[in-house]
Amino acid sequence: MKWVEEFRDPAAIRAASAAIAEAITQPWTIMEVCGGQTHAIVRWSLHELLPPELELVHGPGCPVCVTPGEVLDAARDLAVEGGVILATYADMLRVPGQRRTGDLLAARAAGADVRAVASPLDALRLAQAHPEREVVMLAVGFETTAPASAAAIEAAARGGVANFSVLASHVRVAPAMAMILAGEDNRVQGFLAAGHVCAVVGTEDYPPLVERYGAPIVVTGFEPLDLLAGVLRCVRALEAGRPRLEVQYRRAVRPEGNPVARAALERVFEVVDAPWRGLGEVPQGGLAIRPEFAAHDALRRFELRPDERGVAAEGGQGSCRAADVLRGRLKPLACPEFGRGCTPERPLGAPMVSSEGACAAYYRHRARHA
Repeated sequence: MKWVEEFRDPAAIRAASAAIAEAITQPWTIMEVCGGQTHAIVRWSLHELLPPELELVHGPGCPVCVTPGEVLDAARDLAVEGGVILATYADMLRVPGQRRTGDLLAARAAGADVRAVASPLDALRLAQAHPEREVVMLAVGFETTAPASAAAIEAAARGGVANFSVLASHVRVAPAMAMILAGEDNRVQGFLAAGHVCAVVGTEDYPPLVERYGAPIVVTGFEPLDLLAGVLRCVRALEAGRPRLEVQYRRAVRPEGNPVARAALERVFEVVDAPWRGLGEVPQGGLAIRPEFAAHDALRRFELRPDERGVAAEGGQGSCRAADVLRGRLKPLACPEFGRGCTPERPLGAPMVSSEGACAAYYRHRARHA
């Protein structure tokens, strides 16, 4: 594809790298928020093209990684004890819960009816095909996946599919960025924001963060040249002392986002404080199903009360430091369990499980960073 070749052109990448080196005069720390960005950076070794004064740290932008273990425990209880058909994304099957009683894959091996689906609409079709069974969709993700959950909930309500509900753990990116910037131990001075999130919800959440914290934010795509161009813009803003919001990913992002998707989110969800694995409770950091759709809200339908105690410190098992990885405090290679006690086959923390997790990215491309 021609456009892909354009954004992976070696000459253009070298030119962008040289421009960054020319622009920087002092140390800066920039966080890329999204796990997809992290995987691209590690896959293409983009961090090795940057000057030593510039550090890229990885953020909590992996939806599987930040889903609280308590939510996974509740989902497992529904599947094992509640006898429901539990549908979810494949990445969720191997994420450990808080109680360490086994993941959803182990529950399925023990006889629970747990199924991997590509979207909540697939789960809705399961409910229509099995009217005698309760079907629950464990739906996670940022604003990018929440519209699909909203569509399934509205379709179930319109069609009278009474045996379908959603256990929603959808979260909002901008409040987590604000929480990181407000932290006493924060080192992040600028952000590369996730282009696909902004393609859905727009960019209106970001100017207040720039103004309040003085941190430039550049919305980028996921190809090598996208990311380096975003880094260059961020460095120039930092060097000039003029923090601002910029959109590098203009081919996909409009300031207003996607009006259809935003309208669906507003009809079905309301903004709430929400726990994130590794971060704790993030003010305004989640999306909860509105009371009007209570019949399709698994939390209400099954009277679930996930125990949120300890979520702030929750990371991985043993000496796994997944929580520090999620906060950008630690690179995966510095974790004592990385590649030893913790591997994709035997993960101790969620960042090693997900296809967007930072630890999984380093493990997959570990030969380049040995």
